[in-house]
Amino acid sequence: MPAPKTRDVFAEYYVAGLFADAGWEIYSPHRDRGFDLIVAKKIAKKMVIFPVQVKGLYPTDSKTNKATYGYTGKLSALHPSMILALPFFYTEHSKPSPAFTAFMPFSEIRSSSRGYRCHPAIFRDGRPSPRRDFAKFCDADGLSLLEQKTGEQAVDGNPH
Repeated sequence: MPAPKTRDVFAEYYVAGLFADAGWEIYSPHRDRGFDLIVAKKIAKKMVIFPVQVKGLYPTDSKTNKATYGYTGKLSALHPSMILALPFFYTEHSKPSPAFTAFMPFSEIRSSSRGYRCHPAIFRDGRPSPRRDFAKFCDADGLSLLEQKTGEQAVDGNPH
């Protein structure tokens, strides 16, 4: 049986690796009921926890240029502190990793007629790139921004 042409499993592991490299603890749900990962990190003596959904974007060779590009579709679970992680792959699937990964907070996810929409990129000449106003959510900058966002769910990380 030939290998699949998309890297759907790779996207989830890649995102988990980016979080781990940035010092986050990674928890995988026993059953996939919406969130692919739960990430946690002690920041300024507070425990910050985010549920994460990963949606890899795999353009085909026929993908045309787009002024806005990203995920449109259903999300199997929603939470006000969730992160929608979007690894943007190249048209050429032989490239070793995504062009970039956007770590989008819930506040940037919009309702649409087809479910939900989050388009932090443009697509030109077979390559995705972050849109100017969304670059702050991408790669190392995006992970740093998460650390700055303590969220209401942050609690004192010390046991009783």
